[in-house]
Amino acid sequence: MDIKANLETVKKTFLNPDCLLVAVSKTKPLSDLKEAYEVGIRDFGENKVQELQAKQPEMPDDVHWHMIGHLQSNKVKYIAPFVHLIHGVDSFKLLKEINKQGKKIDRIISILLQIHIAEEETKFGFDRAELEDMLGDSDFQSLTHIKIQGLMGMATFTENKDQVRKEFRGLKTFFDELNESQLPSFVQLQDISMGMSGDYLIAQEEGSTMVRIGSAIFGGRG
Repeated sequence: MDIKANLETVKKTFLNPDCLLVAVSKTKPLSDLKEAYEVGIRDFGENKVQELQAKQPEMPDDVHWHMIGHLQSNKVKYIAPFVHLIHGVDSFKLLKEINKQGKKIDRIISILLQIHIAEEETKFGFDRAELEDMLGDSDFQSLTHIKIQGLMGMATFTENKDQVRKEFRGLKTFFDELNESQLPSFVQLQDISMGMSGDYLIAQEEGSTMVRIGSAIFGGRG
């Protein structure tokens, strides 16, 4: 497997060269991460706190670590000091815990709010009504140690590209509507993270600024 060649192949297909590629390195050995680093990758995505904790000290300081998996509130404290971006914030409870841990170490922690866009019930995320309720809550407006950098959504796992496109387009529309509304100063919606190895081109066509790609770079997971 040639990570450099795989990366070049993926990059050549990008419709938006400014779209950030987060290399999904979950379950991959450090040797693969180091090889990807050597060919220019600086953003790595992990989905388990324990694995993220283990890899972080072994990699250079300029690596940006992305927590892309479902994060439990009781594990926030372990990654709060170094995580670059938490992708899947899907509850007010989790948001408040991230703020609490950021306050303890005097660090603003950047996050993405996960929106439930898929027809599958197995996916996590806020629905539109829940998010709008939270935005109007006085407890939300008093948060001090988070920066809400954007939204994230995962499309239904299906071969139906029209459905995937519809879900991504819906998220982009919601993103644009939120950006036109009055929001607290710590809500700075710059990024919309949608798209993985199988659907990142559709996601880019629909306005994604950040894609999470693993198997197309590192190969399948055993």
